[in-house]
Amino acid sequence: MTGGNVVVIGNGMVGQRFVDALRARDPQQRWRVTVLAEESRPAYDRVRLSAYFDGADEEDLNLHTPHDGVRLRLGEAATGVDRSRRVVTTTSGEYPYDVLVFATGSYPFVPPVPGTDLSGVFVYRTLDDLAAIRRYAKDRRTGAVIGGGLLGLEAANALRLLGLTTSVVEFAPRLMPVQVDTAGGAMLRRYVEELDVTCHLGVATTALRPGADGAVATLELADGALIEADLVVVAAGIRPRDELARAAGLDIGPRGGVLVDDACRTSDERIYAVGECAAVDGTCYGLVAPGYAMAEVVADRLVGGAATFPGADTATKLKLLGVDVASFGDAHGTTPGCLDVTWTDPACRVYAKLVLSDDASTLLGGVLVGDASAYPTLRASVGGPLPAAPLALLAGDDAVGASAGALPATAQVCSCNAVTRADIDSAIADGCADVPALKACTRAGTSCGSCVPMLKQLLDAAGVVQSKALCEHFDVSRQELFDIVRVRGIKTFSRLISEHGRGRGCDICKPVVASILASLGNGHILDGEQASLQDTNDHFLANLQRDGSYSVVPRIPGGEITPEKLIVIGEVARDFNLYTKITGGQRIDLFGARVDQLPQIWRRLVDAGFESGHAYGKALRTVKSCVGSTWCRYGVQDSVGLAVALELRYRGLRAPHKIKSAVSGCARECAEARSKDFGVIATETGWNLYVGGNGGFRPRHADLFATDLSTEALITLIDRFLMYYIRTADRLQRTAAWIEAMDGGLDHLRSVIVDDSLGLCAELDAAMARHVASYSDEWRDVLADADRLRRFTSFVNAPDVPDPSITFVTERGQPVPVGGQQATPGRQPVTLGQPVALGLPEVRR
Repeated sequence: MTGGNVVVIGNGMVGQRFVDALRARDPQQRWRVTVLAEESRPAYDRVRLSAYFDGADEEDLNLHTPHDGVRLRLGEAATGVDRSRRVVTTTSGEYPYDVLVFATGSYPFVPPVPGTDLSGVFVYRTLDDLAAIRRYAKDRRTGAVIGGGLLGLEAANALRLLGLTTSVVEFAPRLMPVQVDTAGGAMLRRYVEELDVTCHLGVATTALRPGADGAVATLELADGALIEADLVVVAAGIRPRDELARAAGLDIGPRGGVLVDDACRTSDERIYAVGECAAVDGTCYGLVAPGYAMAEVVADRLVGGAATFPGADTATKLKLLGVDVASFGDAHGTTPGCLDVTWTDPACRVYAKLVLSDDASTLLGGVLVGDASAYPTLRASVGGPLPAAPLALLAGDDAVGASAGALPATAQVCSCNAVTRADIDSAIADGCADVPALKACTRAGTSCGSCVPMLKQLLDAAGVVQSKALCEHFDVSRQELFDIVRVRGIKTFSRLISEHGRGRGCDICKPVVASILASLGNGHILDGEQASLQDTNDHFLANLQRDGSYSVVPRIPGGEITPEKLIVIGEVARDFNLYTKITGGQRIDLFGARVDQLPQIWRRLVDAGFESGHAYGKALRTVKSCVGSTWCRYGVQDSVGLAVALELRYRGLRAPHKIKSAVSGCARECAEARSKDFGVIATETGWNLYVGGNGGFRPRHADLFATDLSTEALITLIDRFLMYYIRTADRLQRTAAWIEAMDGGLDHLRSVIVDDSLGLCAELDAAMARHVASYSDEWRDVLADADRLRRFTSFVNAPDVPDPSITFVTERGQPVPVGGQQATPGRQPVTLGQPVALGLPEVRR
């Protein structure tokens, strides 16, 4: 069959991946898809589930992509399958199928221990589970986790973040027994216990006992120990959700799971199973990568392909309680005759092991704890020769990066999306010249992200050299140019280009140097040589519009303004016949000013207490805010007060690109802080800081950087974030792209400005202090200087003559440029009170 009705039971990560894969292969929509979801929300990232306790919400974790021809039925659980009629029954009706796909996932295993049904005992599986844990944790002091595996340690970290004194109980003699060996478990335990998480290993929980209120209060262990716990999380493993398949008479694996062949087909040729509920040759896999591979296989089969399950890559890399942990291949050395090569550095708290074939020529697997930087290369090398000498790999030698080019074409670079070295090489040959392009083309690096360093290494191995030259006049990058100007104390463009460049400069390097000089505090931007370096907007401290007029945007810190100041803006707009528009940044934009009018407008505004809003510059624009705890019944902090303080602190700060910010007074996020370069969201105990977001052509949510900060700690981190960005970003690079291109990404940024790994924090703090101390309003400074004022004329040879080409008509009671309504090809006029033909194409689903 190559068309018909497909019913998918389950909308988890693997179910969603199947739908995405089928739609990509079936653009003609020969298959009509219905997805039955038990949960009330669409697919979300369970791998990153614990990010919920770091401030991530449902939107951050969302994986759902709407598709034409796909019906998603949320909160409608399947209750039965009639194979003879080929119908799935739900709580709301029946759905006929030509092909049925089980993607039901798994459920948490709760050991048969007395007391697991007490109030205060939770599992750790869904967003609803985590929300319930968070609610219950309020006013609780102690917590315990039953299970010391991957999920158990994530749950322990969650309880720790909620302020509970936490214990972990694991039946095995070490933490993460499936992934790491004894030595690796010992190193991991050292890390974990330094975070005040107590580990009870090699012992079983025999009972949970209630307190006086009937809720859980104590864990009893097999060795007689008692652990106080007001809240207990059970993370003792998972079991496949196969009850519907059992009831339908499908074959089940010996340890559960829907038995499937290498095409992921069940004992019924019209029914497939993918993900954690599927037992391939009798084995179920609790990892997302094998599930994704199964989803791709079934999608391929439905369009006439012959794909088969390639086998499970059980490699894992993650950060648990701040510790890098990775395992891959035969991590426990079960291959007969295999050899172990280990490296232990107690001082740096690093453990690594490689498992080699008996002749030491083939890499079989390994374990990394404390430093997993070699993981991408090692995982891709499993089954092949070592890419470098064992000790060089384990000790973090540069050979790791250099060896990437030696990987065979069949080596899997991205296990999450089954991308091989050959796929990457093909994409590079087709023109992909950087990591973002490779991500878009191959999907490598778009899931867990652990293979991103490998993508960079493969670009280097392919000889893709991206010139760091700023332009033809400077052979260095913007970052290097910034350091040259800073270290050598260069004050002028002429000296810089004569000593470190060539030629006379261009419209690329001149504005860059102007920005660097301004960010280092080299006087007013319209003084001396600097004036000739500025681009059009900076040259007149206003924004050029399409008709040759300019717009004026006064600063309104935090969006807070008095009635008296509002009246002044209205009077200025009226007296100078300016078009008035409230901006998305909580400011008021005045359009239609001629160059010669700018100083007159500024004078009126400055006299009323306004200053430049720097809407014309690559600088801080605005810090939006909601009304916060001052007025809002949901607000938990003074968001307006903080927004005003931040905007006044960073006003005039020149940067590689514009900077936008916002402060929200509670988790409802009315100020849209996570769409900003840096955003702040109030918590009950302080502030959460997000960095690297932006709107615009490629919108991106900011990433959570730090939680529950005091105001002083928050400002210190923002100071360093901005100054490090100004110092190291490329020309016209927003903070989002800057972080994405950074080796190590957010973790590296955190190590630099929190842990001071480069020893730069004192310099960054001092640089911001100099900026704050030296700030002066550019509009006021122009008004006070006759030489600067002389440049504000429409015609040099006729300074008193206004530009006659700037004329206006009235539209909706305001002045707009003559012809502006038809200036954009294809634009249709809109007349109020009359029907408007929108010309939208018919949309069919």
